[in-house]
Amino acid sequence: MMTEIEFYLADEQATLECGRQLARALDNAGAMIYLHGDLGAGKTTLTRGVLRGFGFSGAVKSPTYTLVEPYELEGLNVFHFDLYRLADAQEVDYLGVEDYFSAENLCLIEWAERGGGELPPADLVINLQIEEIGRRLVCLAQSPKGMAICQRLS
Repeated sequence: MMTEIEFYLADEQATLECGRQLARALDNAGAMIYLHGDLGAGKTTLTRGVLRGFGFSGAVKSPTYTLVEPYELEGLNVFHFDLYRLADAQEVDYLGVEDYFSAENLCLIEWAERGGGELPPADLVINLQIEEIGRRLVCLAQSPKGMAICQRLS
């Protein structure tokens, strides 16, 4: 079932544009998206592009200290998580975020691996790797919804 697509993103502008394209591919539907990559790989920049694609023009910063940043957009709730600071996966339970994980919400989760088995399964896993002066982005579909997103994105 796994579908994989890959892009080379030459700079920050290309990462933002890829996020906008991802927003179009999401088609105002909810999804669970895990964002993997080292510090500085572009996870928050990609998220900013997704939010810009949905018409959000405000500040988008990494929720490193708040752990989750909610965005109420017209017809879609977006939750941007950064689990980097979690010491233990069970801390996800204490965040009181299970209501965020409904099928109609879009959850973009940086450092999802720190959430262990406490997170719902991903529809899409996006890996960002620093490559030369740009980034290599690989999208892996993990569900039928993820496959549909990948098909619209490619």
